[in-house]
Amino acid sequence: MANKDISDNIEEYLETLYRENSVGDSVSTTTLSKHLQVAPGSVTQMLKKLESLDYIVYIPYKGAHLTDSGLKIAQKIIRKHRILEIFLEDVLNISHDNVHLQACEMEHSLSDEAERALCHMLSQPDTCPSGNIVPACDFKFNTCHECVHSSFDIDNAERYDFSLLAITQLKEGIEGTVKFIRGLDSESKVVEDEGINIGDKITVMGINRSKDYLIIAVNGKETPIKRAIANKVFLDTHL
Repeated sequence: MANKDISDNIEEYLETLYRENSVGDSVSTTTLSKHLQVAPGSVTQMLKKLESLDYIVYIPYKGAHLTDSGLKIAQKIIRKHRILEIFLEDVLNISHDNVHLQACEMEHSLSDEAERALCHMLSQPDTCPSGNIVPACDFKFNTCHECVHSSFDIDNAERYDFSLLAITQLKEGIEGTVKFIRGLDSESKVVEDEGINIGDKITVMGINRSKDYLIIAVNGKETPIKRAIANKVFLDTHL
């Protein structure tokens, strides 16, 4: 189920921090104030609260960035938001200009069960209508095939304690271990044909955002990889 212990307001702050810089430098109080349309003083007050909850690291006059705990919550709500955007636009034919606002209104109440069902119905999407990565779910599966063909109590399912990040979400020099490959068997095979398997060590060596590929090292061996494939490979960066 959706976590009712975390308020919509807290989720909005964590979501905004994620959107502005999910795994990088701090986001300024001014930026948060602008995007959330909240007075700077109120933003500062909330940031202090979020830090006390261990969701962020807050440095006065510099800004804040997500902790592992905050990132996990932010990714969960972002995942629901982007899956809803796909459903609204591709299935219900809602105008692209309207899907973001409607997804914002729906994301906080969408249960984990409904999210999983939508993911299956939409064939495990990689990106939302704006081209942004749909974060991986936190169920402990190696592939979507395992999830699709598993029956389990969703409220007591085994989950990761940390967030997984797609290769394309990482900065140069960051490394991690492959934990999840998105897609059914045919899609997983495409990734495996690139020489990438669960448990491999991946390092991002070079990113050219104007191209459709990037350079990674798989177990120490450098190789180019298409961005569309890199979107499907999720890493644990907690080495």
